[in-house]
Parts: sequence; C-alpha cells; structure tokens
Amino acid sequence: MNSNHRESAAASANGYLMFFIGLALVLIGPALIVPMVVSANVTVGTFAAGILAMLFGALVFAGLYMLQPNEAAILTLFGAYSGTDRSSGLRWANPLKAKRKLSMRARNLNVTTLKVNDKRGNPVEIGAVVVWRVRDSAQAVFDVDSFEIYVSLQAEAAVRHLAALYAYDDGDDLAPGETTLRAGQDEVAAAMRDELGLRFAAAGVEVVDAKLTHLAYAPEIAQVMLRRQQAEAVISARSKIVQGAVSMVESALKGLSERHIVELDDERKAAMVTNLLVVLCSDRETQPIVNAGTLYN
Repeated sequence: MNSNHRESAAASANGYLMFFIGLALVLIGPALIVPMVVSANVTVGTFAAGILAMLFGALVFAGLYMLQPNEAAILTLFGAYSGTDRSSGLRWANPLKAKRKLSMRARNLNVTTLKVNDKRGNPVEIGAVVVWRVRDSAQAVFDVDSFEIYVSLQAEAAVRHLAALYAYDDGDDLAPGETTLRAGQDEVAAAMRDELGLRFAAAGVEVVDAKLTHLAYAPEIAQVMLRRQQAEAVISARSKIVQGAVSMVESALKGLSERHIVELDDERKAAMVTNLLVVLCSDRETQPIVNAGTLYN
C-alpha cells in the first residue's frame, strides 16, 4: 500500500495563556457597551468594538482543547491535514481547524481461537494476544478506513498464515532442529511480531509484543494425537528400560564369571539372560518358580 501521509507537528499555542486572553476579550466587550447604554450615549465605533471583542473572545474559547498524556490531536483545516499536536495539557489552535483526538497508548488485541491447518495439514486451534499502538497518527487516520478494524483483521490473517508455516509437533517428516508450534514458541512469537510489523506498517501502527495464548489440536483429531503421544512416550520409556536391563544383565554375568561363583554354558547363559530380562523389563510383578531338582533337570 502506498501512503501519502506522514505525521507532522501541528502549530499550537499554550491554552492557559489563550484562555486568559479570551476571558479578557469577553469582559472588555460588556465594559465598553454597558456604560454607553446606561448613559444613553451610544457611539457606533465603541459599540462595534465591544461586539467584536466578545466575538473574538468566543473564537478564542472555541479554539481551546485538552489533551491527556499519550494522546494526540489531529488538526485539519477544511479537509486538509494541518499536523498533529502531541503536547499534553490545555492547548489552543485555530478554531476553524477540526480537532480529532487519538489515543497513542499501547492497546491489547486478543485474537480469538482460530481453527487452522498446520504445515502437515492437521487441524489445530491457535490463539494469540497482540500489544500494539499507533506510531504515525496521520497514516492511521487517513491511509486506512478504520485502523482498529484493520489491525484486528490483519492480526487474524497473520496468525492463520503463521500456523501454516510450522508443524504442530515433531515428527519423522521434519528436518532435525526444525521449529514447531509447540516446542518453539519463542521463535514462533518472534516470527509473528515480524509479520505483524510488516502488515501494520501501512496503517502507521507498530507491534509492541505478540505471543501465542492457546495452542491445541482440533477436537476431531485430539484423541488420536493423544494416543500417538502416549505411544511415543511408552516407546521412549521402554527403550530406556531395555537399555538399563541389558546393562544390568551384562554386569551380572560378568560378576558371576569373574568370581567363579557358577560356571554356565551358552544354553544356561541364554536362559539366565531371558529370565533376568523378563524380570527387569516386565511392567507387572513376576511370579518365581522354584526348581527343586538339579540344574540339569
């Protein structure tokens, strides 16, 4: 979007000084007219001066406006942009200029939970909160129809686009170290801030912060994905259990051999390994069987 408007400082005066000037003019008018009316000696020049003083006083009052901290006034004269006044307090400008007040404070935008497809095409629910504020008042007012609606729609579009660039979670089809929505939320938030900054620039708005507030699989696949995660967790746990059991069996056989406690042939070593692995890797308590005969019966 091409912008033809840039914020410029408006010419304004101290409102307190202009208030007293206007008050003086309003008081001078009656002071000139009332004595003439009482004395029945009315002169056209003095009467006109009194009327003009009151009119100018009213115009001075009409040019007064108040600005709070982090608030700006956009001044336009017959539709033409005259500048932006960011000075807080009581201010005064040409009474013929229209004055539109605009908050320059930081604002929160809660992007409601959206259902989108991630990089793999899986439906996910994603929500975000965006902190933003107006940077250029002229762009915000004159280059877009309504900058609040513009920010809201562009934020939603950015979140949808961002979700499609990343997978929800790790998988075999992803490159090692590739960023995902669940594991790389800091990187995703930084990418979202960059994209929002580009989208908001046309409206004179800057991004202060942006973070994901909600991230989950869509209900229709949530149970399936939960079982998948549980299966991955079980496989990981079983792998560690087997690795530990193999180390323990190896240590046991090595200790028996070094201390000459019992001499085992290959067949009995295999049986011992099998029994130890069953005991160590089973997720239930094993039931021992006592052999009342010899080792070879």
